[in-house]
Amino acid sequence: MDLTSYAEWAVRLVNDPDPPPELRPLRAELAAAFDEADDERAVAARLNALLVRYPVRPQLTDHDGAGWHLHLAEDSAAGAVMGLAAVVAELGADRLGRCQEQRCGKAFLDTSSNRSRRYCSSRCASRANVAAFRARRRNGS
Repeated sequence: MDLTSYAEWAVRLVNDPDPPPELRPLRAELAAAFDEADDERAVAARLNALLVRYPVRPQLTDHDGAGWHLHLAEDSAAGAVMGLAAVVAELGADRLGRCQEQRCGKAFLDTSSNRSRRYCSSRCASRANVAAFRARRRNGS
């Protein structure tokens, strides 16, 4: 079972400015996991507590002619928590990132081979690079 899509759902939830009311508490807790990504034990403790509150129920499905495979049950909260927990277990909490573009701050998963991602999108990376270039020009560097 590839849990990456579930982890991406967690990222989308964290970045959603207006999630459904029933997901707002979960959004805040998942956002906190991204904020404390430099403290792997704190992230693990938070995700463990969420895994207790949102238990995962896998199901066999054969939709779209894909043959039998596992999906997490239709509980989107449990899927988001499990996906994020799987990323931390497989890759480490330092793969949870916040965009470094000063006006953004969105969450992202760093799946780069050298753990070097700093921005949520190429748009934010370009915006930050242009701002740095203009600052250097202003300062005469």
